[in-house]
Amino acid sequence: MQFLKSLCFNLFLYCGIIIVFVFAIPTLLLPSKFALYFGKILAYYIIYILKIFLGTKVIFHGLENLKKFEKFIVASAHQSMFETFVLQAPLNFPIFIIKKELLSIPLFGWYLKKISSIEIVRRTTTKENLDFFDRIKKTIKKNNRPLLIFPQGTRVNYNERVPFKKGVARIYKSLNLPCIPVALNSGKIWPKNGFMKYSGNIHVAFLDPIMPGKEKSRFLKEIENKIYSETKKFY
Repeated sequence: MQFLKSLCFNLFLYCGIIIVFVFAIPTLLLPSKFALYFGKILAYYIIYILKIFLGTKVIFHGLENLKKFEKFIVASAHQSMFETFVLQAPLNFPIFIIKKELLSIPLFGWYLKKISSIEIVRRTTTKENLDFFDRIKKTIKKNNRPLLIFPQGTRVNYNERVPFKKGVARIYKSLNLPCIPVALNSGKIWPKNGFMKYSGNIHVAFLDPIMPGKEKSRFLKEIENKIYSETKKFY
């Protein structure tokens, strides 16, 4: 039974992604706000099919923290493909930091570029990486949108505690903006690898913001503790 539920969910997920991307093709020639709305549509679509096929409800906590500031950073735990799409539902058109190779994917990469995603080449020093923080500053200055980052650097198991990448502290220090940590348990329902998906509630908690001005090492320790401590509640 769980196999059939997973099969139906996966079919509707990938068909839905393709359909949304195809319908959004004209937005590549329009102002970026039109492409951004399709990202939000896709987020709500995924929330809907999670409930229909898996009986899974997505529960958002701490949404009031998103209304406290005009500009801010969102630093989210990363366990699944889920948060890549669904965080676009509560957030006001986030700016993504992405791996550069994603830009080479037809349609998907074009949209990422259209919505002002900021690319980085991982594990190497390149000309693009040298001005990475300057590009973030310029993009945030031009757009009244939150920056969304995944400080673990890659998807991890929901009960795994890996050290956060130091780059998140450099971004926090460089932008001098409040940072809202996000704890979740998406990997328990939608594992990072594999076909199977499972029933149960997905919790997404927007925690109390970390205000600007802290030392990078202190910030990094605080955000790790906040996210991992809250995530334990969803095991």
